[in-house]
Amino acid sequence: MSANWRLGISGLGIWVLGFGISLPAQLNMPDPSLIHGRAIPAPELAAGTVTVRVVRENIGNNISGQRVELAVGGQTRTATTDAEGRAEFTGLTAGAAASAKATVDGEEMTSQPFDVPASGGLRVILVAGLEAVADRRAKEEAESLAAPPVKGSVVIGQNSRVVMQFENDALQVFYVLEILNNARARVDIGGPLILDLPTGAAGAAMLEGSSPAATVSGDRVTVVGPFAPGATSVQVGFRLNLDRSDITIEQTWPAALQQVTVGVEKLTGLSVTSPQFADTREVASDNGTPFFVANGPSLPAGGTLTIQLANVPSHSVVPRYTALAIAGIIVGAGVWLSLSSGAKRRDTRRSLEHRRDTLLGELAALEQRHRKGGAPDAKYAARRERILSELERIYGELDEATPAA
Repeated sequence: MSANWRLGISGLGIWVLGFGISLPAQLNMPDPSLIHGRAIPAPELAAGTVTVRVVRENIGNNISGQRVELAVGGQTRTATTDAEGRAEFTGLTAGAAASAKATVDGEEMTSQPFDVPASGGLRVILVAGLEAVADRRAKEEAESLAAPPVKGSVVIGQNSRVVMQFENDALQVFYVLEILNNARARVDIGGPLILDLPTGAAGAAMLEGSSPAATVSGDRVTVVGPFAPGATSVQVGFRLNLDRSDITIEQTWPAALQQVTVGVEKLTGLSVTSPQFADTREVASDNGTPFFVANGPSLPAGGTLTIQLANVPSHSVVPRYTALAIAGIIVGAGVWLSLSSGAKRRDTRRSLEHRRDTLLGELAALEQRHRKGGAPDAKYAARRERILSELERIYGELDEATPAA
């Protein structure tokens, strides 16, 4: 059973958000080093257009009036960045090999080589001061780990997920949780964090990607402290036997849950309800498997999430998945669950910012998985490219949605 859990959870690491780097609780910007120098497809741009954005240390800290060079087709073109830190090059020949360069305070930054696409354009970001940022972060992390822990509390972060899928006579349940310490020092909560799984939980096992501080015995998950600043990843899988058509799952959380996010595989006739759900929709995974996705507001420490499943078949209508198929489904679940939001956004800018924040979490978590060597290089590169492409597009739309000063 535990082997199946490990395979099934491998894709979930993409959206676990147990960051390998220290990030604040509210994610506003990605780790700039992840997108520095990369050419991101921008289909909304005119053909033969490349924009190069120059920032200092963080996305949004734009450098205006900066000279940028674009080596393309054996020639060099220059442009100056505008108030958004962006230099634009137009009328470029499709298929021409190119690279961008800028020098900020004596630091020369060069993009990765790229080819001008035949349709649409490209966006490139050059980030100055990355080495200084890395040194500063390393120093801060070392200082925080060396300091004695302080009394405090933790929360279960808003990027935590509950995913359910059917497998013959059982419901497989995955908890993918980030335990957040928002302090700058290690926190002692007065003992371990204990999570008792719902009544009837069987075969519980910790999943690949979990912190070594987390263990499971029977239906109890224990996470020992002190908790380091940032996120501690806790991932557990278990099964619930389907011995009746209507079942109720109740989960009491030992710490405040910042946001309810639940995904349940859709079966014919199945209904999913909860008093904690504020928004429910149907989405499809990458391979087309339909899921119910629900979101709800925060729950306090000691609060209970109650989920009712009605018209559950005694035998799943879904064929038995192989281990690799399960992994593919969970990978897809990670992508579309990250797209979910707490409620429909009426304001365009707020909607863009919400999607941006979700993608930033995916990007940071994917990088952690890659650094741990847990994700195949081809899958890692393809998903990273997709996330980066959508991030650059969203930042471009945010710029256009911001009124000129």
